[in-house]
Amino acid sequence: MPAQLLDGKKVAQQLRERLREARATLGSRPVRLVSVEIGQNPAAAVYVRNQQRAALEVGIDMEVTNLPLGTKESELVARIGELNRRPEVAGILVQRPLPPGIDPRAVQSAIDPHKDVEGMHPANMGAILYREPLLPPCTAAAAQHLILATGLDLRGAETVVVGHSEIVGKPIAVLLLHHLSTVTVCHIGTRKLVDHTRRADILVVAVGKAGLIHGDMIKPGACVIDVGINQGADGRITGDVDFASTSPVAGYLTPVPGGVGPVTVAMLLRNTLRAAGIAI
Repeated sequence: MPAQLLDGKKVAQQLRERLREARATLGSRPVRLVSVEIGQNPAAAVYVRNQQRAALEVGIDMEVTNLPLGTKESELVARIGELNRRPEVAGILVQRPLPPGIDPRAVQSAIDPHKDVEGMHPANMGAILYREPLLPPCTAAAAQHLILATGLDLRGAETVVVGHSEIVGKPIAVLLLHHLSTVTVCHIGTRKLVDHTRRADILVVAVGKAGLIHGDMIKPGACVIDVGINQGADGRITGDVDFASTSPVAGYLTPVPGGVGPVTVAMLLRNTLRAAGIAI
């Protein structure tokens, strides 16, 4: 029997409905999310438009600021400082990739942690070790939300995370540890990756390598969360998991596109409302 698809679009729509209701409790009080980008990246532009549409649906005012190519790190940090001081700005995000010569960590650290709706400020990342922070990293939070939506018992479940990035791999591993899942993190230095993936009840893949995981690497009935986004020469978007061979084996599977991505945007908006003072 083919895997049950975890429809990220449907889950995201349900989340946005809840967020719209929560936003309404603030009445006419403005809730502003500011996106900052240097130059204009065509791929990022699609993502920003998706963010704007979702924000409009929820009732969040999303302001997009494009700084010219050649903007220095000090100038970007200064602009972030201005946004930190604007009381109507609930959330700030900086679109990636950043141009060479600009340190993403320095930029992220410049954002007020209370306005860091991407959840990547060191203060918010560090808070994960103690609990789920108020503003968790959006993609990791989206992956966790989709796993919890299956209703699986995470206590003691064998979870394997493939990828150890600060954005997804490391935070999702710790978030699932809070649920008493038994977590293994695999990466480029892992020997015999298949020995780990085959025993996983829950498999989260976030590497950025198309088709890395095939069906013969999956435990039958496993919940597979594919975070990867890869664009082929033909323009087709695929994940890190080979969908055709994995679907007959897995119990749950996220499609790409339409899986983790839409839920990530919803988590960005949830973080924005949280930053504005709404408990949701």
